[in-house]
Amino acid sequence: MGHGLLWIPLLLVFLLLTSLGWLERRRQRLFRDWAAGAELAKLDAAGAARLVDGVLSWATFEAGQFRETDAFEIKQLELTELLSLRSGEAPLTEESQGACRLRLVGGGLQKDLPFSDAERARRWMNELMARSRCEL
Repeated sequence: MGHGLLWIPLLLVFLLLTSLGWLERRRQRLFRDWAAGAELAKLDAAGAARLVDGVLSWATFEAGQFRETDAFEIKQLELTELLSLRSGEAPLTEESQGACRLRLVGGGLQKDLPFSDAERARRWMNELMARSRCEL
């Protein structure tokens, strides 16, 4: 009987991991549907983003769906900056890794797009600036 009780916590951990895996798979499936037809798309812990027809929009995953939080028209893009996520206006150094935000400046607007990985944000900076030049 004592040995049988030892398996109960393992069973509960297995059920928890299985349900978390199912939720992540569902989030990824919903992202694929949301980002269908996008020229550029990302999904990470900070949220989702997509570039469709020159408009960059980003969203958070809430209550089983993606809820768009903001958008930016790429043809208005003048400048991109990589900033620390939490320390105000501190720019991110080239060696920095981890969570950050990509500031999009143009058309009198400043919008911040969160990223969970600085390296991916750097690739997006280059890609967005190249696309904004093509839009001109």
